[in-house]
Formats: sequence, C-alpha cells, structure tokens
Amino acid sequence: MQNSEIAKRGLVLLGCGKMGSAMLEGWLAGGLPATSVWISDPNPSDWVQAQGVHLNVALPENPAIVLVAVKPQIMRDALPTLAPLGNADTLFLSVAAGITIATFEDMLGSDTPVIRSIPNTPAAVKQGITAIIGNARASESQMQMAETLLSAIGQTVRLETEDQMDAVTGLSGSGPAYVFHMIECLAAAGEAQGLAPDLAMTLAKATVAGSGALAMQADEPPSQLRVNVTSPNGTTQAGLEVLMDKDTGLPPLMVQTIDAATKRSRELANG
Repeated sequence: MQNSEIAKRGLVLLGCGKMGSAMLEGWLAGGLPATSVWISDPNPSDWVQAQGVHLNVALPENPAIVLVAVKPQIMRDALPTLAPLGNADTLFLSVAAGITIATFEDMLGSDTPVIRSIPNTPAAVKQGITAIIGNARASESQMQMAETLLSAIGQTVRLETEDQMDAVTGLSGSGPAYVFHMIECLAAAGEAQGLAPDLAMTLAKATVAGSGALAMQADEPPSQLRVNVTSPNGTTQAGLEVLMDKDTGLPPLMVQTIDAATKRSRELANG
C-alpha cells in the first residue's frame, strides 16, 4: 500500500477480530509497514501477535486514521479512550454496524473527521463490498484513504446520504445470509428430487458461486444472463415461471425480506 501519510503517522485498529484481521492481512501484503500499525484488542489472535505490529501499547499522538472495528455493544466503552484524538485531523473510520456519525461526533467532538462504512462478510475472502459515507469534516483525500484501506477486502461504493445505510444493511450487509439460505434451499430441493445430500450441496454451492462470478465478470446485466440460460419452453423456463411469479415467487419475497431488514436497521440505529 503506497500511502505515505499512513506509514508516517500510523494507523490505529480498535478491535481486530475476523474483519480487522482480514483488513490487516491485506494492508501488510500491500506494503504497509507493520511498525506503522497499532492494534488495541483484549484478545488478539496468535496470527495478529505474530505480525510485528504495536499491540496494546500507548497509541501515537496524531495517527492518520483510527479504524473502529469493535462490536457495537462495546463501542461506548472503547471509544471514549480515544477522545483525545478527536477534533483534529485524525480520521475515524467505522466498520461497526448501526453506530451513526452523530454518535461518533458526540463522543469525539463535532470537528472530528468521521467516515461510516458497512462491509459484509465476504470480506473474509476479499470478496466483500463496503458502502461509505463521510461527515462534513471528512476531506476528499480522507475518503480516498478510506477507500484504499477498504479495498483490501473488496469493492467500495460511496453513498449520497447516511440514511441510505439502512437499505445497504438490508441488502448487502444482511444479503450474504439470504444467499447462504438460497444455497440451503437449492440443495434441499435437489435432495427432494432424489440426489444424495452431499451431491446436492456441492451442486448448489458451485452453482451460486459460479453464477455470482459470471454476473460480476460479464458485460451483460443479470437480466440478460438469465435470458441466455433460458431456452423457449425448456427446463429453465419451467422453473422460472414458478420463481418469477409476481404474486407468489421470489420478487415479492425479496422485497419483503429487504424491507424487514431495513426497518430493523432503522430501529437499532434509533434505539
């Protein structure tokens, strides 16, 4: 990672579980010196301890960025310890779900640059997608710095307003669970047609993974990729007539699913 500002001033990682470790692995592989990283985590893994980073020691006085990766429920205990870094030019980048920019500004000071982000669990295999939104104090260079850091775990997109975060949470944040359940359902349906459980699951996982990869790499939109698979009056069309039914098929079910998750995200944020 060619980011001299981070290398010079330092990066603080508050919390280093699965998500934090995935990011750290990407940063180190990209060339960020381990000596430029400070980690604060009460239960660091053996892997983290072996990376040569500054672990659970005094933090630098003016780091370029503090990446907040602790669980939301312990945020209110962990964050006040970093309040001395607020109201300055240290960027606070959060990957914690449900914690608003206003909450960070209340705890750190209203002049603190804050970027809120929502990654998803495929970040663990560097196939995630992360949506970000910054406050008025976050500069364009800081937004780019956040995107560079988050690129270690996949793609990034920018939002226009923070209230879009709830819909993002419902779609891409919770979405992997919907896809995993679809794999379960595909496999179970294959079993119902006489396939052995292991075979049905192997077919289901490979079908979803391969289709996702094709959707990402193809120039055509998913709607056209669907048409490409569908021969007139063939097997795919027979299945799609059930799946695409506007009253009982997947379209209304998916709308209801993401609506429920989005509403719950709003409730938690306002709770």
